[in-house]
Amino acid sequence: MALFKYNGEWLQERRGGLIGAILNSGVARNEQGSRVARRGRRFPRNFLKPRFFRWLLLLLAVLFFCVFATFVLKLLSNGNEEEKYLPLSGEVLEQVSSYDAPLTPPKSKRRKQHFPCEVGLAAAVDNILEPKNYMNFTQFSLGYVEREVNPHANSPQSRFGGYQTLNEREKSFLARNQTIHCGFVKGMSRLSSPGFELSENDKAYMNTCRVAVSSCIFGSSDFLRRPTSRLISEFSKKNVCFVMFVDEQTLSKLSSEGHTPDEKGYVGLWKIVVVRNLPYLDMRKTGKVPKFLSHRLFPSSRYSIWLDSKMRLNTDPMLIIEFFLWRMRAEYAISNHYDRHCVWEEVLQNKRLNKYNHTAIDEQFMFYQSDGLRKFNPSDPNISLPSYVPEGSFIIRAHTPMSNLFSCLWFNEVDRFTSRDQLSFAYTYLKLTRMNPDKPFHLNMFKDCERRALAKLFRHRLLSSPPPP
Repeated sequence: MALFKYNGEWLQERRGGLIGAILNSGVARNEQGSRVARRGRRFPRNFLKPRFFRWLLLLLAVLFFCVFATFVLKLLSNGNEEEKYLPLSGEVLEQVSSYDAPLTPPKSKRRKQHFPCEVGLAAAVDNILEPKNYMNFTQFSLGYVEREVNPHANSPQSRFGGYQTLNEREKSFLARNQTIHCGFVKGMSRLSSPGFELSENDKAYMNTCRVAVSSCIFGSSDFLRRPTSRLISEFSKKNVCFVMFVDEQTLSKLSSEGHTPDEKGYVGLWKIVVVRNLPYLDMRKTGKVPKFLSHRLFPSSRYSIWLDSKMRLNTDPMLIIEFFLWRMRAEYAISNHYDRHCVWEEVLQNKRLNKYNHTAIDEQFMFYQSDGLRKFNPSDPNISLPSYVPEGSFIIRAHTPMSNLFSCLWFNEVDRFTSRDQLSFAYTYLKLTRMNPDKPFHLNMFKDCERRALAKLFRHRLLSSPPPP
């Protein structure tokens, strides 16, 4: 029989089977025989000892320190975030600007999306007809310098754009009977070649074109994108020349990709014309020759359309000419830029993206400002263009004297300065119209969304050449 201690006395614990064990487990009797509730299990003896309190206090101290440290770190981080937006003193701003560091957080890299819009083209080629007296624009006769005769240009090497003096450049802006520099200029030596050499067969073919659609790929800088044949009328397939200018390197690359010209030199609708002896080391500047000088490459043509190699033509060229030239009574059509409208903005963007040597851009820009170029002001009621920055990947032209003159002038600016033709467009147009107030130039600058409706846009394969040093 077990004993247990209660109030300093030892008592007997009775166990009588299962029920007794249950009843006796929780109660006990005192000397008077009354039941007394049995105490539960006692706390450990070391519960109330000082050592236990010391460990408990230590644990609480550690917890408090962790909470306090977290609070302090959060407070400091918030303070640092707020300091980013505190106004900087003049000295600090000068130091920051001296390192050319941006003071504003970078913009999101997500590109703004642009979409095509509806263009009111005619339903079919059969429904269009060139208006009477359409070509009755400003009339004068233009000739082109074929061989350099400038006595100050005694360079042993020929230069494709020639050696135009500033005085010759100034006079060339006058819409009058004259002979001007417009590419393909041979040197003083009889054996010199200006470059951009074509075969005699290709020249003969291009001389038969009355309407030309052209593009180019130099330095294997792009893929070959064929016009969508099912969207081109049979009339245009028979009467419009589709010419793709390439160099020998590009021809080899395209052939390796399955675009081998047939026995007549065609890949789809494109007539492949190989250019030898490229006039510039910069492939982008070489590409300006077919872009601006279609009236020289296709001397018998009345109309031409230029599209960049990053585009695939999805519209019949005759419908394009009817809408943007005939219907608008225009002799030159080009779209505005999708994002920028001021040359100042275009200059900054070209430098930000390192599109060209910054010093060369600054020299060109300063020259234009000194000659009267001003910022684009959309609120000006006398403004002659809806934008000073074009999207030059799609150009529609009638080969009129004024259109040909403007093309030569624009090319000469690209030849003299940088290949970034968006920098020189507004200057060339404004100077031409300013110097010929009684001889209008009918230029139609249409919306960029309309350009996107005419052709599908892709990205270039790669840069044809790094920015010039």
